[in-house]
Amino acid sequence: MGQESPLRYQLASVSKQFTATAVLLLAQDGLLHLDDPLDRWIPGWPGVTLHHLLNHTSGIGHWRDYPMIDLGARVEPGELLETFRSVPPLSAPGARWAYSSPAYVLAAHVVERVAGTPYREFLDRRIFVPAGLAGTFAGSPGDRPDIAPGHDAQGAPMPSWDLDVVGMGAGDVWSTTTDMIHWMDLLRAGALLGEPWRTLMTTERAVADPADERSHGYGYGWFVGSYNGEPWFHHDGQNAGYKTFAACLPDSGRRLVVLVNTDAMDASSLRHLWQTLL
Repeated sequence: MGQESPLRYQLASVSKQFTATAVLLLAQDGLLHLDDPLDRWIPGWPGVTLHHLLNHTSGIGHWRDYPMIDLGARVEPGELLETFRSVPPLSAPGARWAYSSPAYVLAAHVVERVAGTPYREFLDRRIFVPAGLAGTFAGSPGDRPDIAPGHDAQGAPMPSWDLDVVGMGAGDVWSTTTDMIHWMDLLRAGALLGEPWRTLMTTERAVADPADERSHGYGYGWFVGSYNGEPWFHHDGQNAGYKTFAACLPDSGRRLVVLVNTDAMDASSLRHLWQTLL
């Protein structure tokens, strides 16, 4: 629902559903299992499984737990992974839910190693092209057209976070409102992901907030719960200069995508906007 736009915006953490889809496609292909240990591909993470990465129960921290990482600076992938390993986990794997973008960066590295191809190329070949998402891509935009530049709260241009290494798998996808609505329709229809993978993705795999009906649980790349008594799956995102939100209410067929390229839209204002639209 809402007004369509040809402009491509950073999806920020709404990107995580595509990381989860990539892992689930490889599981569907029989090339990995969700209970596989992360150590199989990236040593140094005892007890952490792919399931833990995708539902934020790995014990790995979020960006605030890695103050030494500059989200806008380019680093070597190996250096980034070593930095992740240098910080003790917040908890034992599976012990509790704690949102972690670095966990999704690690999941993207697993995709690369299993598929034997760069992560962004895998997304393009296995998801974006087959799904007909012509306006969607991952990583730095280069000279691509129809890019919505990010702005700070005063309207000045905002330098982007690094999307090729630091943000890979966690917030690196660009898309349009049209593509995202189409994508959610395909996801509901099981067009790319068959069962049980589609259902695993969009239903509760871990309790995120038992006191919040709307975001009670987390699937794989989606928060899940209910909105005014109707089941839904949704996600929001925030990168430098961008605020995003996507939601699907399957019972009523409602889909909502809000993509904003300014920090003037704070989280509470974005919440008020999507509540008004719904």
